Amino acid sequence: MNINYKSRNLEITEAMKEYCEKRLNKFDKLIGPETAVVTMSSIRDRQRLEVTIPYHGMVIRGEDEGYDIYTCIDKVSEKIETQIHKYRQRLIKRGRGVSRDYVASMPEEHWVEDDKPVRTKTFTTKPMNLEEAIMQMNLLGHSFFVFVNDETNDVNVIYRRKDGDYGLLAPEI
Repeated sequence: MNINYKSRNLEITEAMKEYCEKRLNKFDKLIGPETAVVTMSSIRDRQRLEVTIPYHGMVIRGEDEGYDIYTCIDKVSEKIETQIHKYRQRLIKRGRGVSRDYVASMPEEHWVEDDKPVRTKTFTTKPMNLEEAIMQMNLLGHSFFVFVNDETNDVNVIYRRKDGDYGLLAPEI
C-alpha cells in the first residue's frame, strides 16, 4: 500500500511511519495496492490521526484522537478493517462485482482569506442509487453526502436528520 503522509503541528518520525505502514499494509490482502493518505496532527497534548483510502468508487475513512499516536493508529486500523469488511459483504450480498475503472480523487485544500470559503473540496462522482449514497455517507462518517442519482442523472444531497432518519435534497425541474 502506498502511503502519503501529511503533518500538522507534529513531526512524523520514522518509527511512526514504520508502525503505521505495518498496520495499514495488512489491507493489501483485502483491497489491493491502493494509496492511503495519513494525516497526523497535534493540538496541545492530544494527537489526532486521519486515514483516507479510496476503494472502488468509495472512500474509506477512519479518524481518532488521543494522547498516544500509536494507540490512535491501532484504533483507526480497526475502524478501517471493519468498514472494508462491511462494504465487501454488502457487495457480495447484492451479487455485484466491483469495477476498478473508477478511482476516487482526494479532496484538495485551498486556503483563502476574509469572507470567502476557508476550504474548497473537489471530488469526482459516479452515478449511484440512494442506498449506495447512504452507505457511502455512513462509511465517511459525515452527516451529508452529495451524489449523482443514477435514476435521474441529477445531483442530489442525502443528509441525516436530527431524528436519525435520512432526508434527500433533489432539484426541481
